[in-house]
Amino acid sequence: MSLYGVLRTGVSGMSAQANRLSTVADNVANVNTTGYKGSSCEFSSMVLSSSGSSYDSGGVLTDVRHNVAAQGGLVGTSSLSDLAISGNGFFMVSGPAGTPYLTRAGSFVPDADGTLVNAAGFSLLGYKLDPDQPSVTLNGYSNLVPVGLGGPTLSATPSSLGSIKANLPAAASDVLAGDLPSSNSATSTYTDKSSLIAYDNLGGEVKLDIYFAKTGAGNWEMSVYDSRDSAPGGSFPYAAGPLTTQSLVFGSDGKLDPFQASSVTFTIPGGADFTLDAGGSTQYAADYSVLSATVNGAPASEPKDVEISRDGFVYAIYDGGTRVPVFRIPLAHVTSPDLLTPLAGNVFQASSETGGVTVGFAQSGGLGDIMSKTLEQSTVDLATELTTMIDAQRGYTANSKVFQTGSELMDVIVNLKR
Repeated sequence: MSLYGVLRTGVSGMSAQANRLSTVADNVANVNTTGYKGSSCEFSSMVLSSSGSSYDSGGVLTDVRHNVAAQGGLVGTSSLSDLAISGNGFFMVSGPAGTPYLTRAGSFVPDADGTLVNAAGFSLLGYKLDPDQPSVTLNGYSNLVPVGLGGPTLSATPSSLGSIKANLPAAASDVLAGDLPSSNSATSTYTDKSSLIAYDNLGGEVKLDIYFAKTGAGNWEMSVYDSRDSAPGGSFPYAAGPLTTQSLVFGSDGKLDPFQASSVTFTIPGGADFTLDAGGSTQYAADYSVLSATVNGAPASEPKDVEISRDGFVYAIYDGGTRVPVFRIPLAHVTSPDLLTPLAGNVFQASSETGGVTVGFAQSGGLGDIMSKTLEQSTVDLATELTTMIDAQRGYTANSKVFQTGSELMDVIVNLKR
């Protein structure tokens, strides 16, 4: 056995314990870092070849492991842009140079341009909806842009869908064929009337006059006009004919015949194709009453609020409660997340050891949920780290004793006299 080997082994042990203490120091320092994944130091023995009559001591090797796949605790916040992932996946972010990285640190805030950046200055990446779903590259970062919540922009959403659910009085008198609202004559009359506000392509209001006229037992006519074309006093004749006309047929039970059409599609003047559904309407022996009426779309206005859903959609909310999707935040996944390379700023980089980056959306393909007003806490357990620190300190001290003993024996050999 060589005393040089004893010294070398003692140094190996002290170096290994020093590495272990370094991981403990990092973990303790980041115990309150959002999305931080704790690391540990794994030991493996290094054995040298030895003969039967002598033994050459080897040493110990260390390998730092990052437990990236561990889920940190989730804690609620009051900030809409604080995001956390419950389950698998990583946010994709970019640095000042535009290089993409992966992270679980979701403490995002809007900067001066409204772009969401986290505490380390990395910008959250997503797909801009303009207005359709983007083309997603499953194994790359194409089409990803910084997600923004700000910017004083006006937006108008043309109406495309509407509904009216009403009870039409069964005891009403029939309207003569020549006097139906669809004839648009000075003698036109109707049984009941309601109006709905829709929006054109520029966000302007278009008032739709909806006329119901009984044409026979269980049979009604629904006609829709642009109120701007009405005669003075808001009556017939209109300057232009009806935008659409539809027959409604009710059965003996007072409900719409399921085999007959109950919706119409027409073009809003200056706007988009619009479908008006009268499904659910009834014909009972009661007065005319509107049970519900809805129209989508929104006037030209700035967003009043922002909402981020669990599946990653970022909605701009306008007056009247209209929600318009403007971005979708994707999540990334790698086969072996624990082998990701950690970099400054609590971000990770994929390598050949981790497998390629796969891009998808929350709540699909095994990826988790995106939680708004939530942050993921560090996975570090302080009590465990303090215990590890004490154990590493003792190990370091013991290895230093081995080195010291070998050194003392070397002094004996050096000082031997003939």
